[in-house]
Amino acid sequence: MRRALSCLALAGALLTGCVDLAPTYHRPANPVPAAFPAGPAYPPTPSADQAPVGWQAFFSDPKLKRVIGEALSNNRDLRVAVANIAAARAQYHVQRAALYPTIGATAQATYAQEPGSVVQGGALGPGQSSTYNERLYSLTAGVSAWQLDFFSKVRNLTKAAQAQYLASRAARDEAQLVLVDEVATDYLTFASDRSLLAIATQTLASGQASLDLTQHRLDAGVASALDVEQAKTTVQQARYDEARLTTQVAQDRNALELVVGAPVSDADLPDALDGEVVVMERLPAAVSSQVLLSRPDVIQAEQTLRGANANIGAARANFFPSISLTGSGGLTSLALSSLFEGPAATWTFVPTVSQTIFDFGANRGKLAYAKAQRDVDVAQYEKAVQTAFREVADALAQRGTIDTQVAAQAALVEANRQSLILATARYERGADTYLNVLIAQRAYYAAQQTLVTTRLTRSLNLVTLYGALGGGLGLSG
Repeated sequence: MRRALSCLALAGALLTGCVDLAPTYHRPANPVPAAFPAGPAYPPTPSADQAPVGWQAFFSDPKLKRVIGEALSNNRDLRVAVANIAAARAQYHVQRAALYPTIGATAQATYAQEPGSVVQGGALGPGQSSTYNERLYSLTAGVSAWQLDFFSKVRNLTKAAQAQYLASRAARDEAQLVLVDEVATDYLTFASDRSLLAIATQTLASGQASLDLTQHRLDAGVASALDVEQAKTTVQQARYDEARLTTQVAQDRNALELVVGAPVSDADLPDALDGEVVVMERLPAAVSSQVLLSRPDVIQAEQTLRGANANIGAARANFFPSISLTGSGGLTSLALSSLFEGPAATWTFVPTVSQTIFDFGANRGKLAYAKAQRDVDVAQYEKAVQTAFREVADALAQRGTIDTQVAAQAALVEANRQSLILATARYERGADTYLNVLIAQRAYYAAQQTLVTTRLTRSLNLVTLYGALGGGLGLSG
């Protein structure tokens, strides 16, 4: 038995994986420029600063960190991605097992009884009968139809399964990156709308005070009814905005909790968009576009392409003979006591070669399909790289001017505040009409709102650029 199994294993070792019919894999050339764009809209050439690895190092707001941590634990989409990894890993292990023989063992005892016509001592008399009893014991171990991978069909199918597994891991990383981006976006939007709500409430209070003052002046015969009606416009506009933003803040919280997958406590919610939530203020701009190859979605596309390349080798192997080995060895005896004694050994060895003669083009169709699928995956990989390049370029274009926009808008807010102070003072001294106060109030209110929106755009731009660069993974080391 040992000799038979040894011969079987030796034959498999000599014949398995001798010829690989899969094309040699070459990563497609980058279909994008070597460097990201530069110009007036883009940031200047950066210093040696690099993006930190991991969202924990990127975000500085402890509340936001806690919310992201909860999302990573509770989000259902991320759970699906993790489950897909487990499924792909299991499929890979199943396919890889086909490279090796499956060895089974059987222990069997046979008891039989048959009628007989002759017994020891003479013939049977009238009315007599006899039986013949038989017992057989056997112990067998062997391999059934183990396919030798002479043309690397099984090996290429294993490579394809491994590529699918690695693609699922990259998909999980991409899902996490998208989730972090969504949580940060919803968190910042909630903070921004709370800031706008606070501005509307403050404007409503100041507008009401101005309306009361104007009413008193009207009662004293100093102001006109037109002044009162104009003062009411500011109050009613602020009241409308306050009600609208109250609803918007509630909806923002609902959106955030949906992404997190669990309720978010009041302690972890931002009060306003009044501080920085990220550490990384200066991101690399003129870095090589090779950084895009570290993005999870690009990695996923390349692994899918590798799997398609291996499938071509498996399809080509269908044109060649299939070689399989079946063998077994064991012990057989009429008595259980002598099963392991004497000449009880048995063995069989059955090599089989099969070759398809006519399949009416089925194998050619399978090969053509595998090649076409490889071409599809090449195009999808190149598109993934091009999409990644555009996302980074667009984010960099906004990054180059957003600080100037924030500074200019902050200066505009201060100028409008001073203008409102001066217009109010002139109106109270009777040197000007209330119309100028109304114009100054509206301008100041709008400038404050725009400043909050611009600050939100700046924060979201940093988050977007961080994710577009692969979450910092491609810029470390």
